[in-house]
Amino acid sequence: ANQNELLSVRLGLVLGSSISRARPLTTSRIQSRVSIAAVVSVAEPGRRKRKCLGFLVGERGEVSIMSMTVMRPARGCCCHFNNAINNCFNLRYRRTLKTPSLAAEFPFVAVASPPTRLSLSLRRRLLTVASSSAATMSSSPSYDKELAAAKKAVSLASRLCQKVQKALLQSDVQSKSDKSPVTVADYGSQAVVSLVLQRELPADPFSLVAEEDSGDLRDDSAQDIRARITELVNDTLSTDESSSSTLSVEQVLKAIDCGVSEGGATGRHWVLDPIDGTKGFVRGDQYAIALGLLDGGKVVLGALACPNLPLTSIAGANQQPSSGEVGCIFFAKLGSGTYMQPLEGGPAVEVHVTATENPEEASFFESYEAAHSLRGLTGSIAEKLGVKAPPVRIDSQAKYGALSRGDGAIYMRFPHKGYREKIWDHAAGCIVVTEAGGLVTDAAGKDLDFSKGRFLDLDTGIISTNAKLMPLLLKAVKESLKEGESCSSSM
Repeated sequence: ANQNELLSVRLGLVLGSSISRARPLTTSRIQSRVSIAAVVSVAEPGRRKRKCLGFLVGERGEVSIMSMTVMRPARGCCCHFNNAINNCFNLRYRRTLKTPSLAAEFPFVAVASPPTRLSLSLRRRLLTVASSSAATMSSSPSYDKELAAAKKAVSLASRLCQKVQKALLQSDVQSKSDKSPVTVADYGSQAVVSLVLQRELPADPFSLVAEEDSGDLRDDSAQDIRARITELVNDTLSTDESSSSTLSVEQVLKAIDCGVSEGGATGRHWVLDPIDGTKGFVRGDQYAIALGLLDGGKVVLGALACPNLPLTSIAGANQQPSSGEVGCIFFAKLGSGTYMQPLEGGPAVEVHVTATENPEEASFFESYEAAHSLRGLTGSIAEKLGVKAPPVRIDSQAKYGALSRGDGAIYMRFPHKGYREKIWDHAAGCIVVTEAGGLVTDAAGKDLDFSKGRFLDLDTGIISTNAKLMPLLLKAVKESLKEGESCSSSM
């Protein structure tokens, strides 16, 4: 986002007062290797035409420039230009710059030439901006090593969770003060992720916002549970070649307590739900190990391990089908798309949200546990949309993973009054869906803000779908909420 803002400013300096508006372009649906993108609308003096200029810089510094002329006023010209850029890349309508002088001055440049071509002087001025922007971009973080560490951490944590779930003992479950079930796998998973991230990224300051702490485990009555957790953590880490030493109980407890960070709008913070969907885990159903990374208050990557989620679609099914290979990991990095691969290893495939435009053909996800969401409200919203399929109810952020690969079209979560959403319940799932081409907002259509600490400050609930269905969904949500308020006031 900072690179996009910087680029827009530089374009403004080059083109001066002729710019009427400038904004970043969404790059995830254009080209995975585009690192910077911006579009500006330029008013031609004395004419009713407006020229839109697109400017993209790739990973290796290559530059693409495109233009489109529209009649003024043109409120939607940037949207139309987005489509033009998409079409240009989809059709591979690209032309390498042949002008000798410019080619010598900017050897890294490739210029895409739609029907409306830029003048040579304007092209030269934009390319001058490109050279300095490309140099700045080369020093920006790629998050490659962080994503690799995140994938490794959730994969190892999944091994621990799978081992416990297969032979779940009554003594493995205790109650926290809020009465939700917590397993030794919950604590063990957090310890494993904390230890792996610190080991894989030793040079980085470590900040972890996570669900658990060791307070309950330090009680005298929890001695057996402490020993069980430590044994599980050591057994799990021993399967990784880079692990050598055996950890003590105190070292494991300290690793769990690394998750006490408050997060915030500055710096980097890992965000973890060690087992999202603990009730599903205890039942033997869906759960997820959800890990995201915040940088400057924005989610920049996510890794979502779903050990019980089938590799094939679960459309029309609650929880998991009776047959088929299960266990997958979804991962996403800002501007690079979303991918899914088998949890046990194998090739990764890029996934996308469904392109469904007709609500009657859509299906929606909601929480398996009735206590987690207002089913009457989601039912009313679905009815107003015209959704005919029954809801698909599964636990955890596995819903986000399933949504990202098109198993369903809509996800709705409207918790009971007084509940505050935690950032670890949505950080990883949010970027997995948005990088797959979807949208995740609150009930008012605002993007989720992860910069406020451990809780999300949002309007009423969370909804997610594709860009085509979102306006209809927001309208149905607004109408249903208004009806609910009217009923409450009349009672």
